[in-house]
Amino acid sequence: MRLRDRLRYWFDGTMDRGTPALIGWLGLASLALIAVVSTLVVAFSHEDTRKSGGWSGVVWMSLLRTLDPGTMGGDTGRPLFLVLMLTVTIGGIFIVSALIGVLTTGLENRIQMLRKGRSRLIERGHTIVLGWSDQVFTVIAELVEANQSARRSCVVILADHDKVDMEDQIRHRIPATGRTRVVCRSGSPLERGDLELVSPDTAKSIMVLPPVGDDTDTDVIKVLLLLNSRKWKGTRPNVVAAVESSDNLPAARLAAGKNALIIDADDIAVRLIAQAHRQSGLSSVFNELLSFEGNEFYFRDEPALAGSTYADILAHYAQGMAAGLRRSEGEVLVNPPMDTVVRADDQLLVMAEDDLLIRRAETRAEIVPSAITTAPGRPPVPDRTLLIGWNSRASKLIKLLDSFVEPGSAVDIAAPRRPRKGVPEGLKNLTVGHKRCEPTRRSSLEALDLGSYQHIVVLSDDGIDPRRADDRTLVTLLHLRDIEVRLGDPYSIVTEMNDDSNREIAQVTKADDFIVSTKVISLLLTQLTENRDLYTVFIDLFDPEGSEIYLKPATNYLVPGAEANFATVVEAARRRGETALGYRLARHADVPPAYGVFLNPDKAAPLVLEEGDAIVVLAEE
Repeated sequence: MRLRDRLRYWFDGTMDRGTPALIGWLGLASLALIAVVSTLVVAFSHEDTRKSGGWSGVVWMSLLRTLDPGTMGGDTGRPLFLVLMLTVTIGGIFIVSALIGVLTTGLENRIQMLRKGRSRLIERGHTIVLGWSDQVFTVIAELVEANQSARRSCVVILADHDKVDMEDQIRHRIPATGRTRVVCRSGSPLERGDLELVSPDTAKSIMVLPPVGDDTDTDVIKVLLLLNSRKWKGTRPNVVAAVESSDNLPAARLAAGKNALIIDADDIAVRLIAQAHRQSGLSSVFNELLSFEGNEFYFRDEPALAGSTYADILAHYAQGMAAGLRRSEGEVLVNPPMDTVVRADDQLLVMAEDDLLIRRAETRAEIVPSAITTAPGRPPVPDRTLLIGWNSRASKLIKLLDSFVEPGSAVDIAAPRRPRKGVPEGLKNLTVGHKRCEPTRRSSLEALDLGSYQHIVVLSDDGIDPRRADDRTLVTLLHLRDIEVRLGDPYSIVTEMNDDSNREIAQVTKADDFIVSTKVISLLLTQLTENRDLYTVFIDLFDPEGSEIYLKPATNYLVPGAEANFATVVEAARRRGETALGYRLARHADVPPAYGVFLNPDKAAPLVLEEGDAIVVLAEE
């Protein structure tokens, strides 16, 4: 290979190195031009060299004319000197112009690189969200609410999306983030190199969101594998994730290792529907408990209460509601037996608006014994449930309903076609039937004899686009509500929806409960991101065994119309072995955002409950 070709190859290689290399070549060209012109002036124009201060003076003049063409306007001297100064000025024009172009291009390229979100993050104690879907807006809003009292906090999102587009969507949906900074990085959570962009070693917690599309659990499992196999520097952050299919839960937990928390989104959604179908308003209770707006659960050290029974501490707080305790060995007892003795190393589970607002009662609120009803509660009876629609969760829902209802109960599936598979067998308390129905046709719904059912559950069609499925659900709800008004309000309606924004639209149908599984999972993941110790509490609340949240008739606790207070409700519930958390007023059941639910009320404030009102309690059945 010729020397010329080698030099050309070497030159091309240096030019490929970007802006610094180009600036270096322009600098060398400037030095060469100044050196050549200065040498010619010194060699052939001695008089002008002397007047200019010698070699150093000529070099200085050449440098000034290279950088500023206007400098030569006042030059005087011999023709050769003027020509050489003009030459260095013209050369300078080209060099400076090229330099400006190189700097501008380099700056634009740098800005473009920053806009791509590929720069490495330098943060500490931040929360990382891996993945992008509509759930991310709920997560960010909740983290902003949770960190309101923090001096500074940071939420970092890593997703295979354009950084600018993610930031624009976040600003549109969440215009005010308070003291929480939201940082977006563009990259794939499935790539180990991209994960390093968000500084996982110094993060406080990492949340893995299910992505949009088919086979989402596969991506979640791979991300968990990458995190689990990574060599961590220091303490491993709290990792939480959710899988859409219960079948993938064992694989996800194996991939994540013992230090991560994996949520079965499908199972929790089904459990919430099953519990809500017989208890109007339950979804509103869970939405508040899972959200950082309103009341949530906290663990609290109370060594001064050692030796007290659980029944004693129910009236211990003026602000806050005791709901259970956690033993030193890690066992969590939600609504334990009333004679359970609190140990010095136990932590109390307290429901409150904020842990800073939990306050002991100096004097206990006066109880009104005459307002406590002595009538026994209504015995449970078999009921009939209509299941409108069919999806992948229906089979699991029917099995779960079988564990809630009384023997002799029935559930009918109203769908265009009889399910060919998935209908469970061997049920103990339920009998399953089928009725042909087009859910969006009023005449088809009227033919179902809706007045003979106590509960109606409307399932979302997971075989079509989620937005289209919600549209069909809205039409079905409008028909059901209009038929119910004509029949005289004989049944409750629980609805499954995909988009929480559609829930606001659907309020005109006055359905009793809307279950938006994506929002529930987002809220639960956010709670566990901030406090992983609550995992056992929420799993216990969703489990049919043990204590759960119930909305029971207020007439089981207080005489209708009697003047009392919530401290009296707490005492009435205690006598039944239950923990009262709040109440629901039937007259406010259609009023957002709480829909009549009041948790952690003032225990001493006057309270009058009527027929149709309900008490929110923790109970075993």
